[in-house]
Amino acid sequence: MDLQQRINAFVKLGDFLSQFSRENIKKKDTVVHNNLFFDGFIHQIKLAQEHNGWFTKKNVLFAIEGWSKQLNNNNIKLWLDKYNFNNEDFKKVAIIMAGNIPLVGFHDFLSVLISGHSVLVKQSSNDKQLLPFLAKYLEYVEPKFKGKIEFTEGKLEHFDAVIATGSDNTARYFEYYFKDKQSIIRKNRNSVAVLTGKETEDQLKNLSEDIFRYYGLGCRNVSKLFVPKDYNFDAFFKAMYDWNPIINQAKYANNYDYNKAVYLMSEFDMLENGFLMIKEDESFASPIATVFYEHYTNIEELKMKLTSLKDSIQCIVSDGFSDSEILFGQTQQPNLWDYADDVDAIDFLLKI
Repeated sequence: MDLQQRINAFVKLGDFLSQFSRENIKKKDTVVHNNLFFDGFIHQIKLAQEHNGWFTKKNVLFAIEGWSKQLNNNNIKLWLDKYNFNNEDFKKVAIIMAGNIPLVGFHDFLSVLISGHSVLVKQSSNDKQLLPFLAKYLEYVEPKFKGKIEFTEGKLEHFDAVIATGSDNTARYFEYYFKDKQSIIRKNRNSVAVLTGKETEDQLKNLSEDIFRYYGLGCRNVSKLFVPKDYNFDAFFKAMYDWNPIINQAKYANNYDYNKAVYLMSEFDMLENGFLMIKEDESFASPIATVFYEHYTNIEELKMKLTSLKDSIQCIVSDGFSDSEILFGQTQQPNLWDYADDVDAIDFLLKI
């Protein structure tokens, strides 16, 4: 199976996924093997929601929409164009996936297979309904993938390299356990936004997407704001308002009530609007329904500070602050070449 065959298979998968969006779910006559898979995938989406209360239908479909937009021939070729795919020494690569948001491990899965390797997947128990079904679809559109995709719930064995994602604590375990393997090991990261007070209403509304999408559970969700001294949060809270129905989700509401009670009993200063709390705190990782903030007085000093803390930061959302910044509202719409932790997975996979 050559590179173009692998690309073609994922393009067909993207075409299949394009039938499932937040706006509607509509069957297309042109999608291959649709009679076998369309109704089944609707069922898997339902199972994902039932298994994990954070995986609402809208959030699952948002994730699927994102992948359907990325998996087209032009996008994949633009992503892969700079690499040399002459390697014929294919290996088996294990992936240990997180489960915080739907299909969060799909990019690693895609990267391993598009590189020509076989994949051994250990999924999180929180997100195990969608990917095996999509893997089966891939095997139908490209039968040469059969035998190259394996899922396991047991101990990982007989593999050559590993990509593992987890918390800071599990990362220490991974580093010890996989010390004799070539690896990419990811730890906790959070995303931040740098505000100046000059943001437009649209920019702040877009920021609300970065904060609330997936209930803030992703490493690309903004959990920390850096704001000028004496920043007025009125415009910020006004821009957040469209997300107020989020408090009707029981798991989110329970977290909101619990964290609010903790802050009040601890006599912490915080601002809140009935569905979001903001609290001054130097930490990056804020609890659900909370965004931390910190004041700055000098932009250049803030740049140096964030550079020194880059290993804790996934994304910086801003307008004119950094060359690597992400525009407001775009954190949950990464391109194929936007690698987690800024570690080039394809480069790694082509060298093992």
